[in-house]
Amino acid sequence: MARRRFQSPKPKREGRWWYLLYWQDEIEDGRRVRRKKRVKLAPADTPQREVEKLAAEHLRPMNQGLQSIGSATLFMTFVKDTYVPAIMPTLAASTKERYQSVLNVHLLPKFGNAPLRDITPETVQKYFAGFVGGNLSHESVDKIRDVLAAVMNTATQYGLLVKNPVAGVRLPPPKQRRKAKKFLMPDEFNQLVSAMPEPYATMVHTAGLTGLRPSEVIGLRWSDIGEDSIRVDERYWRGDWSQPKSDASAATVSVGKDVISRIKRLRWLTVEVKAGRATRRYRVVKSDAPEDLVFQSVQDGGPMRDNNVLARHIKPIARKLGVGWVNWQVLRRSYATWLRMAGADPKDAQALMRHSRVTTTLEIYQQLIPGSQRRVVEDLGRLMRPPSAETESVPKAVPLLFQ
Repeated sequence: MARRRFQSPKPKREGRWWYLLYWQDEIEDGRRVRRKKRVKLAPADTPQREVEKLAAEHLRPMNQGLQSIGSATLFMTFVKDTYVPAIMPTLAASTKERYQSVLNVHLLPKFGNAPLRDITPETVQKYFAGFVGGNLSHESVDKIRDVLAAVMNTATQYGLLVKNPVAGVRLPPPKQRRKAKKFLMPDEFNQLVSAMPEPYATMVHTAGLTGLRPSEVIGLRWSDIGEDSIRVDERYWRGDWSQPKSDASAATVSVGKDVISRIKRLRWLTVEVKAGRATRRYRVVKSDAPEDLVFQSVQDGGPMRDNNVLARHIKPIARKLGVGWVNWQVLRRSYATWLRMAGADPKDAQALMRHSRVTTTLEIYQQLIPGSQRRVVEDLGRLMRPPSAETESVPKAVPLLFQ
């Protein structure tokens, strides 16, 4: 096929509009074909000189080589033939599952048959503006943007596009104000652990008193358990072994000796599991060699699945205790909040939570009003109290929970 030529067709006025006819390369069944395109430029009453400027601007990317032939690739083709086989395997299993879901449910139905070059900043902005008044939360729309940006960034890196069209796109504002997130009080946590069977009770106890993520708890090996610390250097998530979430997450953290002693106690425990009318007894720990898992599947000794533990063992008991909203994230948030209640320094809390930034610990996970703010409010109350008012003793200020 002949190479691309400079195009400068004259706009034509037809009826109430100015139109532009030009040739454009497309990819069809893996082959490049050239097709004639007809686009609407401006209303018929627009001066011809202005229309010619619009036509030149429309053709500029092609004439100046800013639009590669690869940009004619359909979004669906690029995702299936390039992004999924080349990029998806490099992602963590949890991220991969989320990205695939967003692609299948949202992005492929919308942009699947569109060439990459037709997914412009204007197109993307209109797409996200369409979520205003919808049922999706602001967080869900933000995840859709992240996935689309990742795909288009890959197309840019591979030379199919000059610029990522998702860059600078604004999302609709949240429909509701940000609410304080729930967490367990210490007595609620203790009730939950006491009501659960082993080894799941110790799993929850460990997650709640160390702040480890569920994939990190499941991935613990006996060689990771120290006398007063736990080393986190790998994680297991639904069939996938990988490194921790970030460099900060890969660390050795201090833990209470009661956590260590409870973990070690698993070596001598047995549990009973009903099998029809019979009852079978299993050792909680089948083998405790250094590289063996701490928390082993009761039946076969393999790795556990976080969603199964949550659905079968945590949620049912949590609902009976009136805290049915408990999940793995709540346990981690509760740990961060208890650190603040105990007066932990923000930098120490960040290190124990293994966050890259202290603001993540303070603004997202910890859910208490600082005691200093409460003391200021109480001091103001005493200052504004009329002299004739009967004075009352004010108890020592303590942090208040969000309602």
